[in-house]
Amino acid sequence: MRVCREIQGEVVARAGCGLPWETTLGGLDKAAFPMLGALDPYGDAVFNHRQVPTLLAELDRLPAERGGEWVAEVRALCEVALQGVHRYLLFIGD
Repeated sequence: MRVCREIQGEVVARAGCGLPWETTLGGLDKAAFPMLGALDPYGDAVFNHRQVPTLLAELDRLPAERGGEWVAEVRALCEVALQGVHRYLLFIGD
């Protein structure tokens, strides 16, 4: 996970941990969590400044058993993405 200026531009911030797919987002209801449901362990996903607040709201509703250190890191990256123009939050799959 990282925040970039422009989609392929300068990396502004990165996460230190990974996203343990099976215990966190695997089998998540995509209708209830459309932003998190858009993540794919094998593909990349990009969130812009208009999508980040919705992603943060989904993290607030995420069941505790699906949480972990990754949630705090995503929140921190969301805040970095919202601090400047033309910043994107990227989730990089395998």
